[in-house]
Amino acid sequence: MSVSVGSGETPHAEEWQRCFGWIEQELGGRIVRAERQPRWRPAWFLDLERGGETVPLYFRGDRGEADHGRYALEHEMKVLQVLEKNRIPVPHIHGFCPDPRGIVMERCPGRANLETAEDDDERQAVLADYMEVLARMHAIDPAEFEAVGLERPDSPQSIGLGDLDLWERGYRKQKRRPEPAIEFVLGWVRRNVPHDRDRVSFLCADAGQFLFDAGRVTAVLDLELACLGDPVADLAGMRCRDLSEPLGDLRRGIAHYEQITGEPVDRSVIDFHTVRFAIVTPLAVAHLVANPPPSLDFVQYLGWYLVYGRAPIDVIAREMQVELEPVEVPGAEPTRHSPGHDAMSGMLAGHAEELAGDDDWAAHRLDPAIRLAEYLRRADRMGPAIEAADLDDVAELLGRRPDSWSEADAALEELVLEEDPDLEVALVGYFHRRALRQEAIVDPVMRELRGATIQPID
Repeated sequence: MSVSVGSGETPHAEEWQRCFGWIEQELGGRIVRAERQPRWRPAWFLDLERGGETVPLYFRGDRGEADHGRYALEHEMKVLQVLEKNRIPVPHIHGFCPDPRGIVMERCPGRANLETAEDDDERQAVLADYMEVLARMHAIDPAEFEAVGLERPDSPQSIGLGDLDLWERGYRKQKRRPEPAIEFVLGWVRRNVPHDRDRVSFLCADAGQFLFDAGRVTAVLDLELACLGDPVADLAGMRCRDLSEPLGDLRRGIAHYEQITGEPVDRSVIDFHTVRFAIVTPLAVAHLVANPPPSLDFVQYLGWYLVYGRAPIDVIAREMQVELEPVEVPGAEPTRHSPGHDAMSGMLAGHAEELAGDDDWAAHRLDPAIRLAEYLRRADRMGPAIEAADLDDVAELLGRRPDSWSEADAALEELVLEEDPDLEVALVGYFHRRALRQEAIVDPVMRELRGATIQPID
């Protein structure tokens, strides 16, 4: 094999040459094109020349340092194979590379993200088609997935909680600091599990991820979190996915799902599962935000931590009929360190094109540093006033003003764990204001998460 792995891949060229060599040996043929997908996990677009034809492949690798460690890649591979057997549009699996670990699958036609639809008519058509595919997935006998290792919940409690225990165990094992907002949401979920749900089906879990073309879904993607549970949970998963990847009018989509299945969907159950699933992201990334490894795209993870931490609070507020007030964000005030932050941010942004050139992978590697520098520039100016406003808020809850944010968080977590019902309304309002203030600092570099709010569905 002589294909180049790209100028940005020199440090890991040997690793990828091993990978491509394994693919050529197992599938037969020769890789004639290898393009690294610019994203946070290792992934490649490959063309394999075999028997006079070109076979389009996609390599989906392990997460690396950011691995949440809850589900192995083999889990997703087995799920895809069951779905393909049931005529669901998913990529065909060609094999599993042991070193470096990754699924070798068909590269399907189409594009992701409904924001790229030609117009609203196509967007609505694709969403309707996806709902039909989702209903077909939910109709597959769960025993087929049990046969490949998925666990079937056996009580209303376990159906409601889904795999939350799995995520919470990982969170507690890796927890680095007090997380009062996360603890509040976890407590709310466990106190509000629906006890009248008994149907179990296959779940995408992180639903709403697919490729589409000409108004139809061409492939359902990213099923690494797939599990068995209440089918309504996938509608909640779509609501959460919509924060990062707008899916269009979910009320219309849910109504279409009801029409296909012939069963009405309880909106309060969707709300419950929205809270339960949204908090999974902060559970998975809290330790990385608190203690980031050098390779982490810190601003991206911080955005997920903040937005997916605020979303469940906002849904809880609606369930409790708490009116959330707008937040006044303190203005920016330069500090004696501001010129240094300005210089760093300007230097990185100003030389980005020169440093990356035409190398997409190099630009991808440089981008997190540019975003981080801008976040720190704003944190320098806005952080002190925002922390002061937050401590003023905490003083109203505790009856005293802590000396620091860390002391405040420790005291708040203790307060949350008391589960005093008389404090729920005040805590919901506080956590909402706190999140919006923190988001204001990172706002200009939040990209797809900027201004994201959970869609109403009633």
